[in-house]
Amino acid sequence: MTTNEPFRGWTVAARVLMAVIFLVAGVRKLMTYGATLGYFAKLGIPLADVVLPLTIALEIGGGLLLIAGWRVQWVAGALALFTLATAFAAHAFWAADAAQFNAQLNNFLKNVAMAGGFLLLIVQAGAGERAAGNRG
Repeated sequence: MTTNEPFRGWTVAARVLMAVIFLVAGVRKLMTYGATLGYFAKLGIPLADVVLPLTIALEIGGGLLLIAGWRVQWVAGALALFTLATAFAAHAFWAADAAQFNAQLNNFLKNVAMAGGFLLLIVQAGAGERAAGNRG
């Protein structure tokens, strides 16, 4: 038994819980494509018509791959970078009016916390790979 085997169930649960937000967001963007495209343009995201399908693919594909446990370090790394970029691009609390300040600050901090969770998944997946390699 490797060091990580007792935690395997918890690790799978963590991956599923972290993936849900991306799956829901990606499906919602797909279902409200036109409105989301307008929102991206309002945020000033360049090439929104190119960025939106890539975002949907990353959110749905990344969420499914995370649940499946496929190349967790790479998928978690991509989602961590995406989550941090989204925090700065879409949740600029420092520029929000008083009515939106708290919501934007909370969403910004949620994204930062999720990036921290992804870092833990990256470390855990790396430890599992090292332990598996030590089995001989």
